[in-house]
Amino acid sequence: MDWGTLAGTTLGAVLGVRTLLGERSRWRRENTSHERAAKQQLYGEYLAALWLTRHGLRELKRSIGLSREERIQQAGEILGSANAFQLLYQIHIMAPEPLGDVADQTFLRLRHLRDRFDEPDVSADPEWSATQGALGEALEALRRAMRSDLKSSPVW
Repeated sequence: MDWGTLAGTTLGAVLGVRTLLGERSRWRRENTSHERAAKQQLYGEYLAALWLTRHGLRELKRSIGLSREERIQQAGEILGSANAFQLLYQIHIMAPEPLGDVADQTFLRLRHLRDRFDEPDVSADPEWSATQGALGEALEALRRAMRSDLKSSPVW
């Protein structure tokens, strides 16, 4: 038996396995990096949608000369136009379950703020400030949960 051929074959096999392991490791790093970037994008879009909706509702509350029905309609349009509801479903697909629960609670608080427009005179609504405060706290909790999730995602 030719020991040179056997040694060459063994060395080739070892190098092939080593290359394969290296490629798999590189693939995992790239996949993790892409997943983290996608989460960052989604989390940013969701927070922006929530903040824009909150701001739009605050501006609507300040607007004068609108009937109650017009305010209710515009409040619904403001909530729908920011795509927060669609982004919430994406959060449930990509984020860990505890973060999804926080995202749900934040969206519910935003809907409660929108529902304040059902009152006869939202400009004099005594619950507006408390509802705004609860939404602010929920947004801050969501932001912290998102940051925590992104920190726990390994960056190779």
